[in-house]
Amino acid sequence: MGDFDLDLRAAESELEEEGKGSGEIVLGVLDGQTPPDEWVAAVKEGKTLFLAIEGDLNSLAAGFARDIRDLEGELMHFRDFLVVTPPGVGINTERL
Repeated sequence: MGDFDLDLRAAESELEEEGKGSGEIVLGVLDGQTPPDEWVAAVKEGKTLFLAIEGDLNSLAAGFARDIRDLEGELMHFRDFLVVTPPGVGINTERL
């Protein structure tokens, strides 16, 4: 085999920049008990939220949905849950 020059440190730094999420998924309950700023802060840290909805989704998410969208995150209502992802982390719905 010929010489093969691979700089793993450079490759690793490229991978880190590509995915902006922290890889952490936060399970919680969306019932109005948690201040909206806490949900926004978690998404800013790169965390994905998987929240069980207990009540009216529109009124419960009103305090943070616009902020998440302004950050270029995504929100998706799936069954009785709200999935919220940080920028750079998409929600694939092809199998629904």
